[in-house]
Amino acid sequence: MRRAVAVPLAILGAVLAFAVWNSAAMSGHTERWDGQLRQAEALAREGKWPEAAAALEASYADWSERQTYLHIVTLHSAVDDAEGMYHRAMAFAGVQEDSEFLAELADLRDQLRLLAEMEKFSIKNVL
Repeated sequence: MRRAVAVPLAILGAVLAFAVWNSAAMSGHTERWDGQLRQAEALAREGKWPEAAAALEASYADWSERQTYLHIVTLHSAVDDAEGMYHRAMAFAGVQEDSEFLAELADLRDQLRLLAEMEKFSIKNVL
């Protein structure tokens, strides 16, 4: 009888541990990307467009390295939306379009916050 209960409890514990780890990992990634995007924004506001574009490209490279993980743990549509926002922001940086670039970065940061919120280990997400 004890063995019949131990296996499901161990599986439940493993799932719980993964959920907690995933929440922390996603929060860490999105906080890092947000910081990178804020740096790109600050550089653009100073008129340092080549540096802003480089900072954005570095953030995108970091983002791209996590694509497999992101597609496993979160909604594909949310990841695809953020991907499109990165590309639009890079295009606006290329033509040095201030208002569009800053607006796209703000939308992208909101989308990244949404990704972290969707993976946050909370009662709202469990129910």
